Amino acid sequence: MTQLGYDNIFSAIADSEPEAADLQFRADLMLTLRRMFEEKGWKQAEIARALGIPQPRVSELMRGKIELFSADKLIGFLASLNLRLRPRFDPQQGLACDIIRISAASA
Repeated sequence: MTQLGYDNIFSAIADSEPEAADLQFRADLMLTLRRMFEEKGWKQAEIARALGIPQPRVSELMRGKIELFSADKLIGFLASLNLRLRPRFDPQQGLACDIIRISAASA
């Protein structure tokens, strides 16, 4: 029996590597947002207010309904929280991405 191996689980279900990379990126963003909200102890109503979305959408986000959220939408959620992604290259680690706080004035 042949055993398949994947670096990205989405490679097993996606039609192409770019699609798999997009799915992984969205999953990573959704997990990051969920962990942030859990760490803050926010209820869904608080999350809805912070992101400017209805509570049912928060429920979908928290349950990982990846097919319902584009990368643009998830990046917009970060912006709603005065956060942004900052890709960088580190000679030791290679490509990395940080989430940084931005001031409301520069947003």
